[in-house]
Amino acid sequence: MRTANGGKTAGASPAAGGADSGTPMGSERLEMRKRQMPAAQETPGSAPGQHGVGSRGSNACCFCWCCCCSCSCLTVRNQEDQRPSRASYELRTEDLPTCEESPTPTLEEVNAWAQSFDKLMITPAGRNAFREFLRTEFSEENMLFWMACEELKKEANKNIIEEKARIIYENYISILSPKEVSLDSRVREVINRNMVEPSQHIFDDAQLQIYTLMHRDSYPRFMNSALYKDLLRSLSEKSVEA
Repeated sequence: MRTANGGKTAGASPAAGGADSGTPMGSERLEMRKRQMPAAQETPGSAPGQHGVGSRGSNACCFCWCCCCSCSCLTVRNQEDQRPSRASYELRTEDLPTCEESPTPTLEEVNAWAQSFDKLMITPAGRNAFREFLRTEFSEENMLFWMACEELKKEANKNIIEEKARIIYENYISILSPKEVSLDSRVREVINRNMVEPSQHIFDDAQLQIYTLMHRDSYPRFMNSALYKDLLRSLSEKSVEA
């Protein structure tokens, strides 16, 4: 019996040990399932997170996945939005003096233009024709400046003189102006000093310098231009027909 009991006992011990060992195995499996369940919950839960990332990417300013304000594309877009949209100063026709009213020049007048630059500049028709030519050479500002100085000389009211002098300075003397005329440093310094209390003759030296420039540089080309030759030929033909 003892042997039998011992045998049973010996035989039951492995069974009991198996049962005891099975219990830890079951608890481990249960623990593993508990660990796998949060992982499984986190996996589906991460999908909305990934979807959110994707949705943010679709709303981003470029193909980058973030919408942060430091995005280079967004920065470029902001810079483009802040870029000034005004037209270039040359294209603002309201800022340009209108052409002088003048009758159609006669053949004698047009022939006289070839005699001297002074005879060209003394008549409104001559100035208009010369200004049209300067526009083709992108140097119309020289004539505009000269004409503005002529208008300033006619003023007597101090307030109007100061206002017109300021406008002329901003349009043609300032280095920031797209219509700046070419002046030497000496003339520029004199103008800068006199702008404190400008007179109607503040730009006389500058006007003479630009007049000389047009005479030596642009006038010879104007006399050889198609514009002048066509005008001369047209008036000659009309004169013959008459």
